[in-house]
This record gives sequence, structure tokens and C-alpha cells, in this order.
Amino acid sequence: MATLFISDLHLDPQRPAIIQLFLNFLQQQASGAEALYILGDLFEVWIGDDENSALGQTVSMALKVLGESGVPVYLLHGNRDFLLGNSFAAVSGIQLLPEAKVIDLYGTLTLVMHGDTLCTDDIEYQAFRSQVRAPEWRARILSLPLSQRRMMATQLRDTSQQTLRKKAVDIMDVNGEAVVCAMRTHGVYRLIHGHTHRPNIHEWHLDGRVAQRIVLGDWYIQGSVLSCDVTGCRLLKLPLT
Repeated sequence: MATLFISDLHLDPQRPAIIQLFLNFLQQQASGAEALYILGDLFEVWIGDDENSALGQTVSMALKVLGESGVPVYLLHGNRDFLLGNSFAAVSGIQLLPEAKVIDLYGTLTLVMHGDTLCTDDIEYQAFRSQVRAPEWRARILSLPLSQRRMMATQLRDTSQQTLRKKAVDIMDVNGEAVVCAMRTHGVYRLIHGHTHRPNIHEWHLDGRVAQRIVLGDWYIQGSVLSCDVTGCRLLKLPLT
């Protein structure tokens, strides 16, 4: 059996093929897994557990079925779904994780993160992230009517897309020093994250030992899955059919 990791699905009603690919993945590959970790940005946008959208209900039910079959599901927030809360988790039967979590992955301590906190060269984004992750900001936004939250989400997404087009590619990637700092802080030599949409397995020497940083891919045109077992970790692609 293997432990599976996915990230950056950005599920959206406008991409029904990707939604179906994800549902198929839960029924097929994930059903035989030891555990499933979702490392952020499960949804393109999430404005609160009270929205009760058709997509949210579909995904929640599929995750609940997987969990009831005996496969534990863990999820940590990304930069698009950080308002996903305890109500969704309870209905889905999943366990929410903090933004940085060390797990024992077949004898190797492994740090799992979404990855956006590692992109420290993007000063503008980090300032925005600090603002929207503040408890008082979250409480204020969730108190607004759903219609107003939907409008704000659309505006933020449009602004984000325009900003991304103007930024240099390297600014939006992780900062090497931030990676090393995170790994040293948590006492690990393996890190798994998403966010950058640049799937790869990087290896180098850190403090005299081999270190590994595994980057998950996004689900825009195909599925990206990391499968880890006692023999190691492999990045897999799930094609659209």
C-alpha cells in the first residue's frame, strides 16, 4: 500500500473534466491507499462552509465515502481555500492539518506544506497572505453576506491573474534559504509541497545528509499524484480521458 499526496486541484465548475478526474481518482487509486494528503488549493475558490455549493457537496460526499472505506484523508489549506473550515471537515470526514506538519512517512520524517510560505521573494504576496490569514480578517469576511463574498472572490481572482502576468517567474518560486530554514526548523530532510505548479523531485546535500524536496503538480490539464511507499516516492500523471 502507498500513501498518496495531491495539491492544487483548483476544482471549479468551469472545469468539469478535472472534477470527474478527481472523483475517479478517489474511487480508484485512492481507495487502495494507506492515506491521502491534500496539500492545499483543493478548490479554485472557497468563500466559506456556509455556501453549500453543488461542487462542495459533491466533493464532500466523495471524500466521506473514501474515509468510511478506511482511508484517512488529511487536508491543509492553500492560498485559494484558506476559508475552508471545521464544518466542511466534519461533513467530509477529513482531518484539517496546520500549515506545516511533520509526518512519519515509512520511517522518514517528512514535512508537508502547501508551499506558499516558502515563496519569500514575492514580498507583495506575503504581505497579502499575512492580512487574509489573520483571525480578525477571517471573522470579518465570514460575517459578510454570501453575495458580497462571491463578488470579493471574483475581484481577488481577477486581480491575482493580472498580477501574476507581471511578475518574474523566479519571484513566484520557492526561496532556497526559506526551504532550508523550514527543514532545519522542523528537523527533517524531506519536504513535500505544492503551490508552485512545478512538479519535480529535487535532491541536494543539507548539513552533510541527502535532502529531498518534492513538488506536486497542478490539476489543470491532467492529474498529478505523488505515491510514496517503503521503496520511495514517485510522481505520477493521471491523463484526462
